[in-house]
Amino acid sequence: MDHIDHILIIDDDREIRDLVSAYLKKNGLRVTVAADGRQMRSFLEADRVDLVVLDVMMPGDDGLVLCRELRAGRHKATPVLMLTARTDETDRIVGLEMGADDYLAKPFAARELLARIKAVLRRTRMLPPNLTVTEIGQLLTFGDWQLDTTARHLLDKQGTVVALSGAEYRLLRVFLDHPQRVLSRDQLLNLTQGREAELFERSIDLLVSRVRQRLRDDAREPGYIKTVRSEGYVLAMPVEITTARQ
Repeated sequence: MDHIDHILIIDDDREIRDLVSAYLKKNGLRVTVAADGRQMRSFLEADRVDLVVLDVMMPGDDGLVLCRELRAGRHKATPVLMLTARTDETDRIVGLEMGADDYLAKPFAARELLARIKAVLRRTRMLPPNLTVTEIGQLLTFGDWQLDTTARHLLDKQGTVVALSGAEYRLLRVFLDHPQRVLSRDQLLNLTQGREAELFERSIDLLVSRVRQRLRDDAREPGYIKTVRSEGYVLAMPVEITTARQ
């Protein structure tokens, strides 16, 4: 039986929850709704979802707090699409810094939300378009780090796991499949997100900053992902490919 994608909607506005839920169900998705962080936690303890639609402006724990909580816990790999009534770019930047995979401002058309959900799910499950494919079940070793392509997480030289969001994994994967080669921001946007993505100018810079933090790289003098002025970024380390232990 075909998998039906399960979407969790967290919004304190009951009308929005009901309208969006009805539309998504009509279009073949399974939907669960929650009004706040407490209901979100209660549901996620008992079930799993394929994507979370998370409102920013809520009483109690707001969406940014909840997004950070998801990224720090066992649902770190679950895609998050954030909603907000604000149109300030600063809010979008903060949302992406917290680990959101996409951002949609209210008011929005339900059709656009559905399209973005499908795009995020597609990007999460597929390698980026035009990306050189490495074998499944491999370890990509660079410097003091390894990327496990099966578990989709980083390992430091002590073997400690460093979790990555979906967007962080895709960006790092692009660099590891194109080592010691300068990639422009446009190339990185296309390779990590696909042509259908509507992203703003600073999104790649934010993702690079987040990946550097995961690599514990010095932002002032990075040793792994270096900035090439007026051109883009380059992974300065060679990459060794080995078979992961089963």
